Amino acid sequence: MEKLTEKEISPLPSLDVWEDDVLSRYPEPGTAKAKEEFRVYNDAEDNPVREFYRLNHTYQTYGNVLAKKANFLQFDKMEMPWWSAMEYLNTLVDESDPDISLDQLQHLLQTSEAIRADGHPDWFVLTGFIHDLGKVLCLFGEPQWNVVGDSFPVGCKFSDKIVYPEFFAANPDSTDERYNTKYGVYTHQCGLDNVHMSWGHDEYLYHITKDYLPEEALYMIRYHSFYSQHREKAYDHLLNAHDQEMFKWVDKFNPYDLYSKSPKPPVVSELKPYYEDLIAKYLPATVKL
Repeated sequence: MEKLTEKEISPLPSLDVWEDDVLSRYPEPGTAKAKEEFRVYNDAEDNPVREFYRLNHTYQTYGNVLAKKANFLQFDKMEMPWWSAMEYLNTLVDESDPDISLDQLQHLLQTSEAIRADGHPDWFVLTGFIHDLGKVLCLFGEPQWNVVGDSFPVGCKFSDKIVYPEFFAANPDSTDERYNTKYGVYTHQCGLDNVHMSWGHDEYLYHITKDYLPEEALYMIRYHSFYSQHREKAYDHLLNAHDQEMFKWVDKFNPYDLYSKSPKPPVVSELKPYYEDLIAKYLPATVKL
């Protein structure tokens, strides 16, 4: 890949812009939230979300995913206590973005506290707390389109149910006979464990936590951005019966991820002891990134 410009590395003013776009596409059920409450970009040339997906859909190839796994799944970038890693995530806050009032840690605590308030198991609460930690990839120099965005399988035909599907025309896999058929390198209902997903924070954190959390939590982490499946059922031909059963947990998780944000900040110092105990129950003392 040719050297990227700064604009191509960071087309979004902040990662929150992608999340706002998801909310505008999938508003909370039963609400009539006005379109103007979301960041709207009418000028196609000045639409950072559109440019983000142009880059994402152009460069998220089967080869890109294999290369990123070979690099980042060595977990040799840094090692630190989990809480320190969550604080490190806060350096992603873009203070120039006027729409951001809460940092990453506070957003995650809002998600996990909403899960806890509804009486879910403690591993579910922990999942809500850490589910976006993989966004630290941005702090390792990864372009935003290799960190966030709707996730999807690579190695087979890109679904037209994925946001901005027209941008896949520039993806070299779209004209590669190995990858551009319905099944590509896969087989009917082969199971998602045999499928390579686009690279990003979901896949990265799944591999960090896969030896420690219940399978239900791992599905939540790995597939919470897979909107073309859990909203559109676009890849039922790849899921097996076990995937279909486990996706019920992804469906339980997603409303907390999308709709639990509010302007009122949680008191981090009061919640820290609870979450440190929860981390110690399920996870090793340090996380290797």
